Amino acid sequence: MTSFKLAYVPGATPAKWVRTWGERVPEVPLTLVPVAAADATGLLRAREADAALLRSPIDRDGLHAIPLYTEATVVVVPKDHLVAAADEVSTVDLADDVVLHALDDTLEWETLPGRPAVSRPETTADAIELVAAGVGVLVVPQSLARLHHRRDLTYRTVTDAPQSSVALSWLEEETSDLMEQFIGIVRGRTVNSTRGRQQAPPERKRPERKPATAAKPARRGGAGKRRRRA
Repeated sequence: MTSFKLAYVPGATPAKWVRTWGERVPEVPLTLVPVAAADATGLLRAREADAALLRSPIDRDGLHAIPLYTEATVVVVPKDHLVAAADEVSTVDLADDVVLHALDDTLEWETLPGRPAVSRPETTADAIELVAAGVGVLVVPQSLARLHHRRDLTYRTVTDAPQSSVALSWLEEETSDLMEQFIGIVRGRTVNSTRGRQQAPPERKRPERKPATAAKPARRGGAGKRRRRA
């Protein structure tokens, strides 16, 4: 049976599109494939997925990419941290903190705020564990803070940190009818939308000819002649 495989990086939320797919294309199952951010484009190029929800930055060589949304960036801290008393902070407010920098971080920093940690945790999940242990704080896209939520931690928006975007990506030469269907769903097109692949223009009907009317018979008599004089 034909299926459509959608890879997605941690924090991406494909659920609403999966539901819509099930309503519109019930004959083709949609399979979700979780993948680490660093491995997502490789999965596409190996044709192990039809499409992927990727996090920037994206290596677009041979790939299409449609930007979907940009996330707020937050700092994850223990609930008793001073940052927890504010609604939002800047990177300057983190100057005295050890800011952890996971190896799978996708934020494009020019200069990481705060004080550097002794070593870099391998994953965001590992970094969250260190935050809970009081080793430091972690700056991540908001969806990752939600994904790794713990009752003893909280997060606040960092107003001047770089932001992360999520995009739908697929191979340039693999824009199939199913891919077009999924693009339409992600872009919010309705079932009856004509956008997508171009359809052949409808044939123009030739105008019907009206049947020729019979000539009116000439009037008898001398209506058009002069009367003879008596």
